[in-house]
Amino acid sequence: MLEIPGRLLVEAMVRADGTVDCGDLYTVAGHLGMTDQQVRLSIRRLVNDGHFVQEGRGRKAILRATAETWRSIEPDIEFVRLMYRQDHGEAPWDGVWHLAGFAIPESTRPARDALREAIVHLGGAPVQNGLYVSPNAWEDLIEADAARLGVTNHLTFLTSRDLRIGTERDPRALAAGLWPLDEIAERHIRLIEIAAKHLTRLRTDPPETEQLTIAIELATEFTHAMEPDPLLPPELLPQPWPGTEARELVAQCWALLLNKPHHNAPRLFEVYTEAAQSVTA
Repeated sequence: MLEIPGRLLVEAMVRADGTVDCGDLYTVAGHLGMTDQQVRLSIRRLVNDGHFVQEGRGRKAILRATAETWRSIEPDIEFVRLMYRQDHGEAPWDGVWHLAGFAIPESTRPARDALREAIVHLGGAPVQNGLYVSPNAWEDLIEADAARLGVTNHLTFLTSRDLRIGTERDPRALAAGLWPLDEIAERHIRLIEIAAKHLTRLRTDPPETEQLTIAIELATEFTHAMEPDPLLPPELLPQPWPGTEARELVAQCWALLLNKPHHNAPRLFEVYTEAAQSVTA
């Protein structure tokens, strides 16, 4: 059975109003093989760390996400949209490489490290020290992070249709060398297996609690597969690419989940609505 860290489970259970029903939380956790003690410890850590405020006790308690927690767990629907647009051939690559470089002084090392993490999170691959590349337009996103960190003046952007690393200039070969595509593909293959299993089960109309458990597992595995994925356009990927099949199966699962009545469904149900409908429409 999939192991889901307590914090991820709690965050996935946050509803549209920013709250978590602890009764539902304990029930879903039990379906996932977690003990009540594990849930209590997870809640205690999250409350002590200031991520949630607890009202009440035990299974009757309500957790309220703080403003900072709400911002951090809100999935970026724009990236989900891009995934499916690429899968449908609606976002072809224009052949332009987008490069971002920075030279931030040692005196502001925390900001330098944070900007590097943000660029890698956006799918950037290091070309040389302080220079990163992506096939996707990302300038506005990087600038926003740099502004937040106060290092905008240390940024350099450029684009090129003629990227060459050593003697290699073939775009698909460059992509294979810059990003760990084999590892990313393995995560998508795992997602295919799990989504296919859940799709079969959802077609039998399982109870609402089981549907919620499936939704949590899908969201967790989807995130696990997508976090290291730079969302390269199909022109740069081996074909067939398992990510395409994985996302289609997940979308079919969400379409079935979204067509069933749910009481106070988690926010993630709403977040993936458009992605599911874009595939199944």
